[in-house]
Amino acid sequence: MNRQDNKGIFITFEGIDGCGKSSQTDLAAEYLESRGIDFIKTRDPGGTALGSKIREILLNYEGHIASMSELFLYLADRAQHVEEKILPALSEGKVVLCDRYVDSTIAYQGYARGLDKQQILDLNSIVAYGLMPDLTFVFDITPEVACSRLGEKKDRLEAECSEFHKKVREGFLDLAGKDPGRIKVIDAGRGIGAISEDVISILKTRLSC
Repeated sequence: MNRQDNKGIFITFEGIDGCGKSSQTDLAAEYLESRGIDFIKTRDPGGTALGSKIREILLNYEGHIASMSELFLYLADRAQHVEEKILPALSEGKVVLCDRYVDSTIAYQGYARGLDKQQILDLNSIVAYGLMPDLTFVFDITPEVACSRLGEKKDRLEAECSEFHKKVREGFLDLAGKDPGRIKVIDAGRGIGAISEDVISILKTRLSC
């Protein structure tokens, strides 16, 4: 499979837990639908039937998961997701909106867990056939504000310490600084409407819609 064969546009939504990226993914989908643009909305992990089972382990397993095991569970999900869902949609010329992708893996497993970031990229290139997003939104917010938005019942990653989420945030911002052409940082400390306006403004330019 070759990324050059794809005619669609791959857009990802990133940020620490509680940043509001899932809501913004939904609003972006509503906008594309209103413009008559052919798209799919998916998530990483959990975008396929197999991925949903992997997601359940990643977010809700109550025992210890070694960092490398965690990484390879994400990669296994992505291998299935890219081959089964994302690449076929792109080959059909669709816009793909994805809630998380490789930047999350680098931020969480690389910057926060301390795994080798280049190794993560190399492994991702193998399982995802070299597929990288065309456009990425990072919704930036402090861990303190993000935590206040989460409910009392948190999943395995949401329940990590504040220092962990601080490292994740720093990871996203560092990635954005290294690739400003692809990654657009959005101030997520504002109201949902103001954030959505920024996203849609960028989408209008990128998609000419």
